[in-house]
Amino acid sequence: MLIPALDLIDGQIVRLKQGDFNEKTVFNLDPIAKVQEYAQDGAALIHIVDLDGAKDPKKRQLQLISQMVKNCSCPIQTGGGIRTYEDVQSLLDIGVKRVVVGSAAVKDVAFGHKLLNDFGPDAICLALDVRIIDSMAQVAIHGWLETSQNSLYDLLDDFMKSNLQHVLVTDISKDGMMQGANNSLYADLAQRYPKLDVIASGGISSLQDVKDLKALGASSAVLGRSLLSGAFTLKEALNLWPND
Repeated sequence: MLIPALDLIDGQIVRLKQGDFNEKTVFNLDPIAKVQEYAQDGAALIHIVDLDGAKDPKKRQLQLISQMVKNCSCPIQTGGGIRTYEDVQSLLDIGVKRVVVGSAAVKDVAFGHKLLNDFGPDAICLALDVRIIDSMAQVAIHGWLETSQNSLYDLLDDFMKSNLQHVLVTDISKDGMMQGANNSLYADLAQRYPKLDVIASGGISSLQDVKDLKALGASSAVLGRSLLSGAFTLKEALNLWPND
């Protein structure tokens, strides 16, 4: 599945380079109109990152996200600073299909298991942002400011015990850089976890990148800056990788 993505700051669509708020591009686009456009173009799921919520959960853009959900004909998954059980519940209550949880589940694995068990594995997407250090994929936390002691594969093996179904894996070095995805990482994940919906994120910049990811067996991929910058359209990408 190809998943168009929008990052939001103060109600505006933006893109960051490698998660740096100082490297921000603002797109003069209406968020509600944009999700409607993506739905009309064939999206089966849209990924929303609430960057205000990521910086301060009290500033979560619940009202805007609620309007996007209500006015979009396809499901929406969203994340950004999800730290508590109540954060998850509040988003599911406004109609979000799936909540994306990152650092909170990495720092407190028991919390991650509880979310998967209480809400069900289809309602939770684990977000694991990785740095490749000495050929090992290490998981970063706190908005990529720190590298945890957890390896990507150790965490995945643990969460599979609670029937993890969806995981968004971002190679930090690739995010927002428009230089191609980390294909070797996603090929390895597809081989190790053939039944897991591994969502590739970061660096997809061309239709060739889309072709390459599909060919190596990736189950899903997020398209962010590539769509917003006009590198290609969602319709063109879906011609190469139709939604199941």
